[in-house]
Amino acid sequence: MRYLCQLYVEEKRMAALSKIELDALLRASAEYNHLLQRSGYLALALALEPVRTATTIRVQSGRTRAMDGPFAETREQLAGIILIDATDLDAALRVAAKIPMAELGSIEIRPVSRS
Repeated sequence: MRYLCQLYVEEKRMAALSKIELDALLRASAEYNHLLQRSGYLALALALEPVRTATTIRVQSGRTRAMDGPFAETREQLAGIILIDATDLDAALRVAAKIPMAELGSIEIRPVSRS
């Protein structure tokens, strides 16, 4: 079964990292993605640009309205996604718990619908 791991971080925390800390985090993330790929778990991994580059649309009564930025003001922002293949939720949780970005925020794990 496929599970989507949505990585949420506070962009302020990311911006506060030193270059050395950021480089180490990015290196650890890339190494973990390679490990997931070699072990057959990884289907897709994508990092997202900062939330300030986002555009949100709403469609109401047939009219589309676009707004700069995210829809909801939250402390943590979606920073990336990792789509994994795992036998069950327990396996997905074990994989997600080792994602290096988890130390800066949270990871939401959600089964992908088969439809």
